[in-house]
Amino acid sequence: MTTAESTAEPESESAVETARRQLERAAAHLKVDEGVVERLRHPTSVYRVSIPLERDDGTTEMFTGYRAHHDSVRGPYKGGLRYHPGVSEDECVGLSMWMTWKCAVMDLPFGGAKGGVVVNPKELSNDEKERLTRRFAEELRPVIGPMKDIPAPDMGTDPQTMAWFMDSYSMQAGETTPGVVTGKPPVIGGSKGREKAPGRSVGIVTREAIDYYDWELEETTVAVQGFGSVGANAARYLDERGATIVAVSDVDGAIYDPDGFDTNDVEDHDEAPGMVSTYDAPETLSNAELLELDVDVLIPAAVGNVLTVENARNVQAEMIVEGANGPTTSAADQVFEDQGVHVIPDILANAGGVTVSYFEWLQDINRRAWSLERVHKELESEMLQAWNAVREEYDARDVTWRDATYLVALSRIADAHDARGLWP
Repeated sequence: MTTAESTAEPESESAVETARRQLERAAAHLKVDEGVVERLRHPTSVYRVSIPLERDDGTTEMFTGYRAHHDSVRGPYKGGLRYHPGVSEDECVGLSMWMTWKCAVMDLPFGGAKGGVVVNPKELSNDEKERLTRRFAEELRPVIGPMKDIPAPDMGTDPQTMAWFMDSYSMQAGETTPGVVTGKPPVIGGSKGREKAPGRSVGIVTREAIDYYDWELEETTVAVQGFGSVGANAARYLDERGATIVAVSDVDGAIYDPDGFDTNDVEDHDEAPGMVSTYDAPETLSNAELLELDVDVLIPAAVGNVLTVENARNVQAEMIVEGANGPTTSAADQVFEDQGVHVIPDILANAGGVTVSYFEWLQDINRRAWSLERVHKELESEMLQAWNAVREEYDARDVTWRDATYLVALSRIADAHDARGLWP
């Protein structure tokens, strides 16, 4: 890429643009029917709903909600619901595509979906958030269900949100239907270990990647952008196994200690908002500076599009393990490939969330809860199977880790489309 090309490229790209470019790259390596690839470029459907909300002061305000369905050839749609001011149709479509790949690379019997409401949840009272959730559940009723589409928590939503959603659906269905959502509190059918699963899977995949390159985990330094549910659990998993976590951050900034933190001493952003950046650390940094630290492993676990063509050449980490969804733009990916930086993609690394959601769905259907020990054991097994499938593709071809992951996913999806055909 020339300097002129790099400066002309926008700082960020939409999730759907990134997802489609990644699909094209994978398709170029496989003999896949072009008709299948064309189908996968587009969502099956996108639902847009208007949600009236009675505010606490008695006024009524309208909010917009979305639910994108990408592909269901391997099973019901599956994907998160987020409450965020930046929610858009394009974002939901792109994230639903990633969910399709994520479920396929994990070999789960689901397709991809994503949805959300354009709202800042911090500006809602608890009662307002409940009313918004219940009305959103009712608006989506025609297109969701335990065998149709199973939402889960995402940015701005949590187990309580899923409890309200499940209760609203169940009241209208006339029976308790725990399998309509995952990520619920265990007391009403949620799975133990679900909240920590995305971060735990990031830790597992990071451990395996470090071993693949014959690094010593005890000699590996790690920086984590975003010390929330994903980043904190990934950091603590690696810390417990001997890695040195030298930097973590929240929305307000980063803390840095070259000797490493005891990650259990730092309260994550979900536990105590603002505590990360105000922690008594030897040095404070901005989130942007954290991304450019001289560390072995960088884990961007906050938001999308933080690694762009503007900062990619300043990244000093030898390995990037994506904890957030879509933290790396396509142009930045090319820079990392040229520089020999190993990028382990989100659709593999943070797939623990959807994997334990699958476990939760199974528990709900069978009305039989699993122990935390079993959840951890099954998650470890599923992550290792997915890692080994990707590693085999990586070793067999001259491709990046992202390409290898997409090759595994796309080949499984294409085989399913070939088997089912096109009707009518």
